[in-house]
Amino acid sequence: MARIVLRRLIQLAITLLALMTLVFFWLRSLPGGPVDALLGERATPESRERLTRALGYDQPIWIQYGRFLKNVVTGNFGNSIRTGEPVMDVIGRSFPATVELALAAIIIAVGLGVPLGYLAARHRGRLLDNGTIILTLVGISVPIFFLGYLLKDWLTQGVHFFPPSGRISTGLDNTDVTGFFVLDGLLTREFDASADALWHLVLPAVTLATIPLAIIIRITRASVLDVLDEDYIRTADAKGLRNATVRRRHVLRNALLPVVTIIGLQTGALLAGAVLTEKVYNWGGLGTLITDSISGGRDYPVLQALILLAAFVFIVVNLVVDLSYAIIDPRVRVR
Repeated sequence: MARIVLRRLIQLAITLLALMTLVFFWLRSLPGGPVDALLGERATPESRERLTRALGYDQPIWIQYGRFLKNVVTGNFGNSIRTGEPVMDVIGRSFPATVELALAAIIIAVGLGVPLGYLAARHRGRLLDNGTIILTLVGISVPIFFLGYLLKDWLTQGVHFFPPSGRISTGLDNTDVTGFFVLDGLLTREFDASADALWHLVLPAVTLATIPLAIIIRITRASVLDVLDEDYIRTADAKGLRNATVRRRHVLRNALLPVVTIIGLQTGALLAGAVLTEKVYNWGGLGTLITDSISGGRDYPVLQALILLAAFVFIVVNLVVDLSYAIIDPRVRVR
């Protein structure tokens, strides 16, 4: 197990280094580059030259590359072009909102998707199986922004059951401790604020969970069906093992590897930024920050940090998935 962890950490470091190299050269290949982004297209040649020297862009490329790697490792991404604040402060305000939303969505998707996929496979060809397949097709086919506006229209404006937007109601005292509003309310014993933040979270999380839920159901169903046809399942049944033991130890555990892979990929995608869902519900997370950074004057420092953050999230999630393989299936550790 230690060798697996060490090998995956080395792969993580190499992948991050390759990505940082791509981002470094991408910034310098953009029209005008970071200098024009900072000064604007109407800047004079003199001001461009001064800023080029100040940023060190007149030095050899290998010196610029070394400084870039040092800044990334130390978390120094400079200041936002739009607001003038440090980039890490800008991202730090938005990151907890996206993490809170993405975790709630993946909990819903996994909590419903794995049992439904398993039950659909166990009742293959019956009403439950056919209904589940129809549900997954609808979940994958309906655009996320359309579903978001539809749910808002029905449940916030029609019956006023859920709040229409935002993370917490105005007027509630919610001390920002961690940036996770539900958790902050619990930590500060502001239980009304925590409950209100959780109520605001439900509708965006359900909207965001629809596509991962549909995918997890389909993958779980297909994986369980494959395992049910294996010889060792028939052997276990023939030996007289209890049905619950066969399903838990032999069917579900062997069917989990592809399911865990999909869960990891979907978690990484959600954490990287749920742009449409955040826009529909005015959530104020990384998705909103990405669109503002692109449309609000090419905020290259923020975009650079967001790209690296998204890649880091994907790599860490894949590391967790790889380690979970070794826990679920001991044969992985042997190999």
